[in-house]
Amino acid sequence: MKAAILGCVIAGLLAVATAAASWPGSPLPAGAPERSDVPSVVFLAALGCAFAAYVAALLLLRLRGGALAAACALAIAIQLVPLAGPLLLSKDAYAYWDYGRLATRHDANPYAVAPSRFPADPATQAMAPAWRTSTSVYGPVFTGASAGLAQASGGSGETAAFAYRLAAATGMLALVAIAALVAPFPAFGVAFVGWNPLLAIDFAGGGHNDVWMMVLVLGALALAARYPRLSGSSWALAAGVKWVALALLPLSLLRGPRARAAVAGFLVAASVIATAAFLAFGTRWLTAVVPVAQRHAGWAFPSRLDALGLPGWLALLPLAIALPWLVRSSRAGRGRLGLTSGLLLVGTPWLLPWYAVWAVALAAIEEDAAAWVLTLALCAYLLPDRVPI
Repeated sequence: MKAAILGCVIAGLLAVATAAASWPGSPLPAGAPERSDVPSVVFLAALGCAFAAYVAALLLLRLRGGALAAACALAIAIQLVPLAGPLLLSKDAYAYWDYGRLATRHDANPYAVAPSRFPADPATQAMAPAWRTSTSVYGPVFTGASAGLAQASGGSGETAAFAYRLAAATGMLALVAIAALVAPFPAFGVAFVGWNPLLAIDFAGGGHNDVWMMVLVLGALALAARYPRLSGSSWALAAGVKWVALALLPLSLLRGPRARAAVAGFLVAASVIATAAFLAFGTRWLTAVVPVAQRHAGWAFPSRLDALGLPGWLALLPLAIALPWLVRSSRAGRGRLGLTSGLLLVGTPWLLPWYAVWAVALAAIEEDAAAWVLTLALCAYLLPDRVPI
């Protein structure tokens, strides 16, 4: 009962944060000028209090348990609240729209032609200037889906952004459903992913595509025991959204008793995806990761180390040290993918708040206290990132 009350508090505080983002003159909507710090202070205070309530609720659920139905109902409410506000903190949704419009409106290859080639396009004008000269960094599965959404949304940036936000919120609810089915502690797993206020802001608020990569990864893990070929196919689709999914595949296969069937399913699905991508985009889609590989985020741990005069590669040491142990654990049947994802986030030079879903989703379905602690610490660290103050 106390955990449910805290869940209601989280939803209420997210409503306060959404209202602060919607105030006239608020700098929180994507691309809005910064006229006053007051909305940002209210937003961050509400988000911080919501996160504190989230951690307290998780402690209660882990110690005392809770009703799965109530946990799911509150997860739905929490993840949908930001849909009532504007597009928040990032213009990535406009970039998705633009890459889709390159293919459908301009009959151009988004892996070969940058948005800046069409400066008058409303999507190019709406997306972040820093990305206008970059070709698509996403996998062909997501690019194909973006083309479809671009066709459906026409020339309206508001419609396109809301479509991506609604899709991302739906993805969060899919993660909640999978956690309810496969997590060792179902109510705790549902709350771990579904009550997280950072994820609500970044997906229903920001419309980012990482959530669908993780839906496919969790789907693959859920299918692994009974339907390994479908599991492998789901891994291929996840990589077709964002390449980073491939980093987790080897550990997943090591723990799987039917790894050969999963590899077969992966290869068949990957062959189909690759054939379609070659027909649609030529060979340029194979270099999609290059633009991101050359970038560094200020909140990434390597950047923090650089600022202290230390080599950024030190951020990779925890993963490098833990890797032999993670491999042994996977061979013993315990994948620890949540912990692996958290260590990947510590080491990556391109760390953004919505990447937290990589670790949160996996930690939610594993019994791994180390993964829970690391994931929550990363979420707390990323909470203020991108908030204009």
